[in-house]
Amino acid sequence: MNTYNKLLLIIVYTISLYAAFLIFSDLKQIYEKIYSLKSVYYLPILVIAPLSWFVLFLRWHLLLKNLGINIPKKDSFKITLAGYALSITPGKVGELFKAHFVKTKFGISQKNVMSVVVAEQFYTLMGLTIVGSIGILYFKFAPYVMIASASFLVFIIIVLSSSLIFKKSSNLISKIPILSKYSSQFPDSQVVIKSCFKKPIFVHATALSVIFWILESLIVYLVLLSFDLSTIHFFNLTSMYATSIIFGVISFLPLGIGVVEGSLAGFLTLQGVNVTTSLIVVIMIRIFTRWYGVSIGLFALKLVGGFSLNNNTAND
Repeated sequence: MNTYNKLLLIIVYTISLYAAFLIFSDLKQIYEKIYSLKSVYYLPILVIAPLSWFVLFLRWHLLLKNLGINIPKKDSFKITLAGYALSITPGKVGELFKAHFVKTKFGISQKNVMSVVVAEQFYTLMGLTIVGSIGILYFKFAPYVMIASASFLVFIIIVLSSSLIFKKSSNLISKIPILSKYSSQFPDSQVVIKSCFKKPIFVHATALSVIFWILESLIVYLVLLSFDLSTIHFFNLTSMYATSIIFGVISFLPLGIGVVEGSLAGFLTLQGVNVTTSLIVVIMIRIFTRWYGVSIGLFALKLVGGFSLNNNTAND
């Protein structure tokens, strides 16, 4: 199955899931909520979202330059956007194909670029954990989740610090079916990945990741305001949103579909928002924080030749 068919299957599944959410809700109330939306908030959302993509591009370009990989900014930006579309694969594994795009067009080693993609995921979780910790005093579930996330990040650092542990961890990862085709790239990647965590790069990449999640949390907050839900504190909301995203990451489902929506809707319900409104709000949040970017990413994926990819690409 080629990349296009896989992405199409995931999109169809998502639409079906969202439709099921709405069908089993109060359709009359759904109509009333959508009709009464405060559309004034959507123009800022449509501006903030692309700004957040640009932040991810800066981080990607920074990590590439750190390894001495210099590619034109225009191509680099298109690959960043294409990665957004590929992020809907389970565990965001599809983002590893960005290494193939760089190799195909610029002849750069896949191993080095794949190491950058791995580092990106670390920094994404790092930024999410920091932003999610902002509101731990407001949301009672957050401390446990953020501590678990921080512990996982520490574990990753320990793995990278020891050649023996890294080798054993690589052997375990290579047994995971969805990652096995990348196993040939693991043995020599430790040094390259570690170079992505040198102090100056670590500080800058972490800062960019935090900015990204703050911008995304702001989008979430604006969606709530558009539904006239102004009683939930912004810091409380950031922790709720970060916690639901982490649950989605743990699920290893494409974009955490179903898990993120269900948990976030549940958290909103605990804050006094009725179930139907919570479901509508969450779907709108996901449209603007994920599917807006994925739709643009699909165009970028076409431009970089992503729809011709197949399962053998990782071994090229």
